[in-house]
Amino acid sequence: MSKTTKQVDEVVIRFAGDSGDGMQLTGGRFTETTAIVGNDLSTLPDFPAEIRAPAGSLAGVSAFQIKFSSRDIHTPGDAPDILVAMNPAALKVHQKEILPGGTIICNANAFTPKNLKLASYETNPLEDKTLDDHYTVYSVEMSKMVALACEDLGLTPKIVDRTKNFFALGLLFWIYDRPTQPTKDWLAIKFAKKPELVEANVRAMDAGYNYGETTEIFTTRYKVDKASLPPGTYRNVVGNYALSMGLAAAAERSKLNLFYGGYPITPASDILHTLSAWKHLGIKTFQAEDEIAGITSVIGAAFTGSLGVTATSGPGIALKGEALGLAVIAELPLVVVNVQRGGPSTGLPTKTEQSDLLQAMYGRNGEAPMPVIASSTPGDCFYAAYEACRIAIKYMTPVLLLTDGYLANGSEPWQVPVVDDLPSIDVKFADKSSLVDGQFMPYLRNKKTLARPWAIPGMKDLEHRIGGIEKEDVTGNVSYDPENHHYMVETRARKVESIADDLGKSEIFGNKSGDLLILSWGGTRGACRSAAEALQAKKKKVSHFHIRWINPLPKDLGEVLIKFKNVLMPEINCGQLIKIVRAEYLIDVKGLNLVRGKPISSADIQKAANSLIG
Repeated sequence: MSKTTKQVDEVVIRFAGDSGDGMQLTGGRFTETTAIVGNDLSTLPDFPAEIRAPAGSLAGVSAFQIKFSSRDIHTPGDAPDILVAMNPAALKVHQKEILPGGTIICNANAFTPKNLKLASYETNPLEDKTLDDHYTVYSVEMSKMVALACEDLGLTPKIVDRTKNFFALGLLFWIYDRPTQPTKDWLAIKFAKKPELVEANVRAMDAGYNYGETTEIFTTRYKVDKASLPPGTYRNVVGNYALSMGLAAAAERSKLNLFYGGYPITPASDILHTLSAWKHLGIKTFQAEDEIAGITSVIGAAFTGSLGVTATSGPGIALKGEALGLAVIAELPLVVVNVQRGGPSTGLPTKTEQSDLLQAMYGRNGEAPMPVIASSTPGDCFYAAYEACRIAIKYMTPVLLLTDGYLANGSEPWQVPVVDDLPSIDVKFADKSSLVDGQFMPYLRNKKTLARPWAIPGMKDLEHRIGGIEKEDVTGNVSYDPENHHYMVETRARKVESIADDLGKSEIFGNKSGDLLILSWGGTRGACRSAAEALQAKKKKVSHFHIRWINPLPKDLGEVLIKFKNVLMPEINCGQLIKIVRAEYLIDVKGLNLVRGKPISSADIQKAANSLIG
């Protein structure tokens, strides 16, 4: 039977299987290859709710979704066009999200009575025809074919069976016209000390590719042209890695030593792992025994003139609260990264959420304002981290940077910046200009930024008091004076507010007035932009405004809001930023709040928008 090739603009694929089936690795290899081909792409890894769940169970399902396109895209897609299900549990968990008429490819050998029971199937869905009316289903004996492909290698059946994900990868490479050589090169490096594993995985991938080529059940290949991207050097980048590079770039531009002190916590651990491998850049890392030790080590590093950084998730921020208050009153420059995850307490460690915004704003005792910035894409994690460092140093304040599990683990093509083209970060340590009558004045502030001088230990004539008790204005002496306390509280707040002057004018996607403004922050940006584009294509008077800095809010936000009849704010929480915006601007902003441990979809936003404007 002859094969045909069909041109398409975009595709959404989801790989799903047990946590031990290598779904993240498979998705990662497909992503890297797609980046090499030159498509725009966005990914969404979905880790199992329970890492050590029994094999074949619903709780142990791991998934990886990728959307790639010949056009500029903003999200990893709402629903997959094609689902690769390596076992019944993967099919059970993800079937309901497949587009009607979509494609399902299953490893038929995994649909055993035991696995069907674990997935709560009474009958085999590949045999009872229940899927056929809704999807195109391909039942492929992947395990059997990799066993045949590797039968002369002398490997155990268990090891051979682990290569089935590369069979699936090879088949998808054929369907979507992707080259296999980059993955073969990667395997040769990955398993350089175990050539038998290189050979087994290559054979499995080739078997999948050749199966697509020779079988009569797959009659169509799909071609997605290169995306038109601005010229430059690109790489595929994961959010946590991009953030780590942003911190390193800030250290390079500021000529400061980067000190990272933190406790490893999901999903922020990769920041510590990445930075610890960059000792050749002069980066020092400290793996603390707990969250409090992590933040207090960073405060000490900032006091000694280093660029201090820690990273954690929501439970860790709760533990760091007291020390953050110390950083605020001491007015030391450091960056605290919160890679948000789902739920209170342990909650959903592997799932994404925007659950910590109010904690970032108000989760400290006393009046302790901190600047808060939120990254919006995996690549933007670089720029958000760099900007957080710049503001911390310029205004002598701790800064909170919010990302989330979706951004931290997701990836996209990223244009590598030239370090010298990044905004300058000028560091000026205290000197004799801060002396009054021969006495150092640690709170003699810069008139524009209200930043106090940064005096590092050991500098002659710059001795000063530090600690958590309220300081006297200018002198830094301990003060219990009511009026002084009031003044210092107001001054620290005004310092944070003045950062708004540094942020420039906001941009609106669409007209500056209309029926609806979609307001986003953090990782909802992509879905909101996609929704706005779709609604604009239908001639709806809809615009999109993204908030990057949460504290301070953009100076012109109020002017923007009043020009629209309706304002919609999607959030992956129960309505946290909306409370602040409503209180600040007295505008009846409508919320779209879905707390499911997963990103809000563009379709959800479009539905909510249509309910407001018809």
